[in-house]
Amino acid sequence: MKINEALEIVSLSNPGMVRSHNEDSVAAEPACGLVVLADGMGGYNAGEVASGIAVSVVATEISHRLQQASPVARDVESGEELGLQLLRDNVRKANASIYQAAQSQPQYAGMGTTIVSAVFYDNRAVVAHIGDSRMYRLRGDVLETITRDHSLLQEQIDSGMISVEDARLSKNKNLVTRAVGIDADVEPEIHVHDVILGDIYLLCSDGLNDMVEDEDIQSTLYAMQGNLPMAAEQLVQMANDNGGRDNVSVILVKVKGDFAVPQGWWASLMNWFKK
Repeated sequence: MKINEALEIVSLSNPGMVRSHNEDSVAAEPACGLVVLADGMGGYNAGEVASGIAVSVVATEISHRLQQASPVARDVESGEELGLQLLRDNVRKANASIYQAAQSQPQYAGMGTTIVSAVFYDNRAVVAHIGDSRMYRLRGDVLETITRDHSLLQEQIDSGMISVEDARLSKNKNLVTRAVGIDADVEPEIHVHDVILGDIYLLCSDGLNDMVEDEDIQSTLYAMQGNLPMAAEQLVQMANDNGGRDNVSVILVKVKGDFAVPQGWWASLMNWFKK
């Protein structure tokens, strides 16, 4: 099954109830199974610029390459699959673009952004992230966070300095330890996850999970899994109903069919029919 038929993708971004403008950016390229979300930070409009650059670079570059080559093609030197390599390389490229803009234009000094992005192919999701924008997975009725925040709060939780319960009340929620565009080089954290039929993946800015408990995210996704647009609208509305102190953005991806890449003689046969 073609990737755009196997996945249902819905995205929604909202400025929230307090902020005057939206510094989040989102993009989806269904034809190549790519989704990307960024939450910008910086001075006046600079966060919006940073997140916009990040999303544009990743979405444009990866979709362009995957129109020409298969994501399972392997690099001759590294042996890495193209899908994973493109994700890593273009997050780095986005970092360089933002860093250079911040260095050359005073109004953008210090700008940066978080990012979470995934390329779905061959019944897997390759996920890259930097900062505290997250990716969740609903499998059956179980919601799991499959990214780990790059934040001071997460480090405090990991070291046992603070409990998960106390962390929900912390004032240090927005202090990230890694971001795109702040330093000349940055390394995205990348993991590969097998997907199964019925999985729902949620990418979100912290404007959602800071305002809505994971239990409420889980119950909403589970109850509305048959209507992704309504689920996205409900998640944003819940964040705003709880105060909407930040921009809130969500991307939902539902696995509706098998999208394994044909191998061997079958792949050759299919390619012959496409000629």
